[in-house]
This record gives sequence, C-alpha cells and structure tokens, in this order.
Amino acid sequence: MNWFGRKAAQVPARPALSRVYGSWSAPAPMSWEAQVREGYLSNAIVQRAVRLVAEAAGSAPIVASDPALAALVAAPSGGQGLVETLASQLLLHGNGYVQILTDGSGAPAELYALRPERVSVEADARGWPVAYRYKVGGQGAGGSAAVLPAEDGAGRVAVVHVKALHPLDDHYGAGCLGAAAGAIAAHNAAAKWNAALLENAARPSGALVHDPADKGMPLSAEQVDRLREELAESFAGGANAGRPLLLEGGLRWQALSLSPAEMDFLALKDSSAREIAMAFGVPPMLLGLPGDATYANYREANRALWRLTVLPLCAKILGAVAQGLSGWFEGAELRVDLDRVPALAEDRMALWREVSAADWLTADEKKALLGVS
Repeated sequence: MNWFGRKAAQVPARPALSRVYGSWSAPAPMSWEAQVREGYLSNAIVQRAVRLVAEAAGSAPIVASDPALAALVAAPSGGQGLVETLASQLLLHGNGYVQILTDGSGAPAELYALRPERVSVEADARGWPVAYRYKVGGQGAGGSAAVLPAEDGAGRVAVVHVKALHPLDDHYGAGCLGAAAGAIAAHNAAAKWNAALLENAARPSGALVHDPADKGMPLSAEQVDRLREELAESFAGGANAGRPLLLEGGLRWQALSLSPAEMDFLALKDSSAREIAMAFGVPPMLLGLPGDATYANYREANRALWRLTVLPLCAKILGAVAQGLSGWFEGAELRVDLDRVPALAEDRMALWREVSAADWLTADEKKALLGVS
C-alpha cells in the first residue's frame, strides 16, 4: 500500500460510528422505522424485554363486568391479542390507538389496534382531540389518509387513545425506546466492534512510527496529513477493527492498544443491557444478564416484574378500553384477576395464612378480605 501517493478519491468514505449507531451521549435523531429496526429488530435485549412484558400482559386473566365486554377484549386484533399488541405499542412508541368497529345495529363488534406511527391527533382550537388521521401506504402519491372522528354520531368514543406519560406533550405519549436509545446504541456498537475484532483475528491497534534512519528525511506536513487521512478512512471504526496493515517507506508498527480485559467490551455490553432492561421495567435477572443480584431468585424477580411493570401496564390499558366502551356497557369495568396470576401465588398464600390466623375476624370478614363471596 502506497501511503503517500494514493489519492484520497480512490478510497470510499466510510460513515462514522456516531452516524451509524448514534452518539452515546446524544443519539442522532432517527425515524420511527429506523428506531424499530436498530432498537428492536436488531437488539436481542430490547426484543426480549418487550416480548416478556407484552406477552405477560396478554396472558393476564381478565375479569369484566359484562360477558360480552370480556369476549370483545379477548378477541384477537389483526391476528394478535389486543392487550399484548397495545402493551408492545406503549412500551416502544408510547401510544396505542384502538378503533371501535360497530355492526349494523351500532353495537361494538371488534376492537382494532391501529399502528401508532401512522396516527396523528387533530385537535380543535381549544386543544381537545376531535379526530385522528390514519395514514396508510406511506407518504406521497401512493399513500392515503383516513380521518377517524374521536366520537360517533351518538357522542360515544370511536377511537380509544392509550398513552404513556409525556410531561412535555399534550397529545402524545413517550415510549421506552427513546429513553433507552443511548444504551441501545452503545450495546449495538459494542456487539459490532467485538464481531469485527473476531473477524480480523482480534489483532490489537497501535501506532505507526516513522524511522528516517541515517539518510532518511522526516515526513512532510502533507505526508502526515495524508497518512492520517488514510488511517481514518481505511482502519478507523468498528467495521475495520483489527484490519492488517502493509507498511513501507520507513514505517514500523508499535502496538499501543489495551488488553481485552482493559477494554472490557463485555462489561460495556452488560452495563448497556442492564440499562435497557431498567428502561423497560424488566429485572435484569430475567434476561440472563450476569452480575445482577438485586433479587434472590427468578421467582422473586418474576413477581417484581408483575407487580412493578405488568400489572400497572394492564391497569392503564384495561382502564382506557373500559372507559371507551362505557357508552355501550354501563359501568364497564375491566381488571386483572390477581387470584389467577401464577407469579403472585406466594403473595396470595401468605395473605390466606395471615387472614386464617386472625381469630378475631369472623368467617364473613375473612371472606371479604380474601375476595371470596
């Protein structure tokens, strides 16, 4: 390789790591599709965390005030469970939209979860949502948009908007994917870097030292700049990690890199993974992350997952759906039956033991405390 004579135009420019994966301190803004591809489809920790919470929420036993209401919520939406779909959307996007489809008599026949990134809120002059614009087929001439009124002709809710808290926005919620963007970028970058090192025999980095010898001449300023440019273009970044060099013209290689233990990329990945798990409300132990001793065992961690993440998320979803359907079902109520959640069996047994040992309570009072009729 001729370090000093080759033109820079012959070397294709490579994107900087911060432009590919986003800066760790300030991730570069990406479209929603790019966020999902990089943060969910390409990251095992995010995907497992979201599926763990969403599938648990979808499997939660639901009690309804009306059998027809229970059947409506239990029916699939677009081939997936309604609660599971909304839980995934809230975790990733921060918003979930449910269109209430009615039959010929005006009764609700189906609850359909809309893609949240395709929905935009249209508000009136006072800021209250009056309609939702749903875009289908993308932008441009090939796309189309349907305007869905917030209420039907009888004043009943037509679109239920479930959203996570966003303190700076009146109409849209904030998902966990954005909060975890920095940790996801670091985790993805560390994985790419490790893979590149393995592909290139894990050779260490170092320094190029010019030895002019007895009659040699030192490098000119132009040659130094050219050498720096060639190194940056051909050997910098995770994709070029460990790439071998061809030296000539009095150049010699001096290894300067830290050892793998000092670089500690595995620790970086584990730290980023734990931060991702924290953002989605999943105990790291349930994701198989080493070095986490917050919970004594998996059973305790699973109970914490349900108590701190799954049940509050289910309460938010079921409460919003019940309120939206109250126009058809008077006093509509949807909740999770805690007595049928396997992860909470130990809590339920402890309560039964405490109530049974309370001799000063009557049998009817014990039944009332236990929720037994």
